[in-house]
Amino acid sequence: MNAIDTITEILVIIGGLNWLLVGLLQFDLVAAITGSTFGEVNPLSTVIYVLVGLSALYQLFAYWRLRSGHYAS
Repeated sequence: MNAIDTITEILVIIGGLNWLLVGLLQFDLVAAITGSTFGEVNPLSTVIYVLVGLSALYQLFAYWRLRSGHYAS
């Protein structure tokens, strides 16, 4: 596992936990961290959301490579 794998896994976990908090408690962790209110976006929160989304795509393709046998360590 390389650094990119680790970073993207952490970001995907953060994103998943954020959605759990939004769904259960109507609390947006990213908004709280970036000084926004629920549902409000600012440049920093936008960067975080984009990085989480790109991390999810990276992990999706990494999973596909692993399952199909195309994963080179």
